Amino acid sequence: MVGTRACPTRQGGPETAGPRATGPRSARHEVLAYAAVGLLAYAVDLALFTCLRGPAALDPLTAKAASFVAGCTVAYAGNARGTYRHTRRRGPRPYAAFFAVNVAGAVVQLLCLSVSHYGLGFTSQLADTVSGAGIGMALATVLRFWGTRTLVFPAEGRVGSWTG
Repeated sequence: MVGTRACPTRQGGPETAGPRATGPRSARHEVLAYAAVGLLAYAVDLALFTCLRGPAALDPLTAKAASFVAGCTVAYAGNARGTYRHTRRRGPRPYAAFFAVNVAGAVVQLLCLSVSHYGLGFTSQLADTVSGAGIGMALATVLRFWGTRTLVFPAEGRVGSWTG
């Protein structure tokens, strides 16, 4: 046909299973899109925190709270308009759920840091970085992905889900 492009996910091929495709290709695409949005949100969080701590001279907790909210907003917008645009969620409820999932992820990171630093006695800067920004971030990212996919942007009638 002239003027049309073949798109397997729109032709009802084997990759489509209702509102969200569940094949390996679609799973990879979902994870990569989620990661790209997350990296952008992380960059916004880091840049804003740096500016608020430096030139704006805010205290660290106020600066982090503001940068966290900005990062969550960027991540929500990117996921709602990109990764999960096909779910058609609207209104304040999905953002509130997304924010709650991200707060839970932040708590996981703080728990990893607390257990390592105070419980196990690993008090060096390297140990804090590994436990909070390494292990904690990895566990928090898994929690955030699962929460975003299942609680914030659920696919009704999902068949053969690979994350629950």
